[in-house]
Amino acid sequence: MSRPFVNWSGSLAFTPSGYAEPADEDEVRELVLRARESGNTLRPVGSGHSSSPLVRTDGTLVSLHRMAGVIDKDSDRATVRGGSRLKELGEGLYKAGLAMENLGDVDYQSIAGATATGTHGTGLGFGNLSTQVSEVRLVTGTGEVLDVSATRNSDLLPAARLSLGVLGVVTQLTLDLQTRYDLSRRTWCAPVEWTLDHLADLQHTNRNVDFYWYPRSDLTQIRTMNRADGASAPSSTSTSRTPKTDGWYAPRELEVGPTHRTIPQNRKLRFEEIEYMLPSEAFPFCFAEVRRRILRRHRRIVGWRVLVRSIAADDIWLSNAYGRPTTAIACLQNASLPYEEYFRDMEAVFRQYGGRPHWGKKHWLTADDLRPLFPRWDDFQAARRRLDPDGVFLAPDLARLLEEA
Repeated sequence: MSRPFVNWSGSLAFTPSGYAEPADEDEVRELVLRARESGNTLRPVGSGHSSSPLVRTDGTLVSLHRMAGVIDKDSDRATVRGGSRLKELGEGLYKAGLAMENLGDVDYQSIAGATATGTHGTGLGFGNLSTQVSEVRLVTGTGEVLDVSATRNSDLLPAARLSLGVLGVVTQLTLDLQTRYDLSRRTWCAPVEWTLDHLADLQHTNRNVDFYWYPRSDLTQIRTMNRADGASAPSSTSTSRTPKTDGWYAPRELEVGPTHRTIPQNRKLRFEEIEYMLPSEAFPFCFAEVRRRILRRHRRIVGWRVLVRSIAADDIWLSNAYGRPTTAIACLQNASLPYEEYFRDMEAVFRQYGGRPHWGKKHWLTADDLRPLFPRWDDFQAARRRLDPDGVFLAPDLARLLEEA
């Protein structure tokens, strides 16, 4: 059975030769073995939120939406099925008295898709969602069911936590969790100069901080989040607060609620996005050039905003925050408006400052461009060839990303 596939934003559309919705791991194994025997490709797909062509294939597209829910849990971790959507997962964990440490801006995604592409939230003390994964269970390109953790096949854990879906079909993940808690969210607007001057102070004295810059008005909207019980953020050494704002401080919204309801935003407007992760020390210079170019070249067609977030360093091989504290700049554009000329110009700036592209968003890099950006690139490739020797998961778009010319 086949059906057309269109992603969330509408910019990625294709018709695979087959489409499958396995209900269990045995059915996933059958699909992998069949693809391997026939020489076809197979691509797992989550919710379709990604706008990069990671899932595009002329072979079989495999959705895990029937493989969702919590399998097992205890006081500080839970094993969940790969097709679990973040929104429903958050509700289920909350009812069990648990919560994920941090979340991204969207809860539409599946947990396997979000971790496989490096989805992240914001906060100096928090890595991307993949850093919350302690165990991965997957069906490899040979049809083997493989468990990867600190005690089983541990050499593969830095690859399996963020794998782009090329090591295998992720059927289960074990997440490190926290006792559930509420966050208070506060937003306000300020001039961009004020925001940049106070950003470091805001980041060090609040659990989570991000801001949008609006090119049309040249103003920013700042969002801070802190635990409602007053517990300090992992990166903080002082009480959370808002710096003196010279008359601009006027909280437009004050919301208190569970993390899975407070952090993600309601996304009724569909958009395209390019996001690059920069060494944090390069952020001020990069943002200044991004702002200059947008105001001079693109302001008339930029329909939306630019988002700035922070991410802690990690040791995951294909993570965009591997080995360095990271600041991410994302340019968002309404899906109904042209974006390529604008995004390509922004990509040139991001690359100038050592940026790494978000795997799930628009970019135009190939393996030759990417290899120098990731110190453990060759280690990941060795793991990929070991688990998928026949290239079952290596569709043409992924081959351009991962195989050098």
